[in-house]
Amino acid sequence: MKKFEEKKFNIGELKGISTKNIEEHLKLYAGYVKNTNSILDKMPEYRGYAGEDAFAPYVVGELSRRFSFEYNGMRNHEVYFSSLSGGAKEINIDGELYKIIESEWNSFEAFLSEFKTLAATTRGIGWQVLWYDRIDKKLMMSWMDEQHYGLLNGATMILGIDMWEHAFIYDYPTSEKKKYIDAFFENLNWEVIENNFLQA
Repeated sequence: MKKFEEKKFNIGELKGISTKNIEEHLKLYAGYVKNTNSILDKMPEYRGYAGEDAFAPYVVGELSRRFSFEYNGMRNHEVYFSSLSGGAKEINIDGELYKIIESEWNSFEAFLSEFKTLAATTRGIGWQVLWYDRIDKKLMMSWMDEQHYGLLNGATMILGIDMWEHAFIYDYPTSEKKKYIDAFFENLNWEVIENNFLQA
């Protein structure tokens, strides 16, 4: 089976998010890629023991459960780091994404306020996500616990902010995570987000 490859990102110097934090965060992403490939390698091996080892099916089951955590961790971080690549760019007010955001939330400012508030106030570890529902062709936002609990079937992540402490701990204490959220949006490349939307 073809292995997943670690993607490279063109992340320059950011405002309010240190190079140290990005470097350490990228190491975590690399771990998700490695673990995703490792699980895919291990599952056939343990399936081969199914007739000989009564515990083998349980191991395969646990690996299968773990796969969603590692795989989603890989994909979530690819969305996250891509959105910080290429330099900060404002949203195109004539673009389709801006228009649908204004249609759903009445204004772009109202959308930003709600998204940031939910990211800052939802308890636990996870992600605040903007999804595109491909079935009903609408935008939705929700919290995703860890990397995978709360994944919306039929929807594609087009914007996600990592709210695990590792995403900001080198720059801000947990009591100041709102500063991290503001810094994330200050560095966001909206061209990438709009491209995610158009592809979805």
